Amino acid sequence: MTTIDADAHSLQEQLPAEAAPAVTGDPALIGLPSFIVGSVALGLVLVGYVTAAGVGASLPIIVAATSVGLLVAAIWSAALGQSAVAGVFGIFAGFWLSYATLVLGLTHNWFAIAAGDALHTQGLYVISWLVVIGMLTLATLRLPMAYTVLFALIELALVLVLIGTLQQSTGTLKVAGVVVFVFAAVGVYLFFSSASQATGGKAFPLGQALVR
Repeated sequence: MTTIDADAHSLQEQLPAEAAPAVTGDPALIGLPSFIVGSVALGLVLVGYVTAAGVGASLPIIVAATSVGLLVAAIWSAALGQSAVAGVFGIFAGFWLSYATLVLGLTHNWFAIAAGDALHTQGLYVISWLVVIGMLTLATLRLPMAYTVLFALIELALVLVLIGTLQQSTGTLKVAGVVVFVFAAVGVYLFFSSASQATGGKAFPLGQALVR
């Protein structure tokens, strides 16, 4: 028996190891819908679908769907070796998670921020993300133009949210909400392009990159 076991063990060592299945697929099929649903929820808050007291109405979607979905898409992209895509999904996962933390923190006094500082705390959040999204927009100019349009619209929405927040202008915030719906629509177009390819069709036209 000992000899048989030894021979079997030796045979296993000589056989080639079974290759692990390669990671395949398109992370955008999860990342884009996750981004879109959070954007629609935020846009509805900004245009006044819920009252000011209901600012947290979008958080169940943003925390449990958008943030989780974007994290999954980022990890999937990284596994595929798509560093740029993983970076984009990861950055937006951070954006949505930090937004949820901001709203929950201010409404539950998690960070001991005085009432008089709440306005500029929101401004601090928006300004910080304006810098990062602006940086992301410029860094991805080699991507098809549809992505540049998406990032530029997000930057515009953040500018309007900053102005509306600091000036406490519901009108400006509603305009920001409309811009959010527009960039959500661009996200829908990008999703349909990815879904078309995943189901055997062709990619939709996304435009030429501004930088080659």
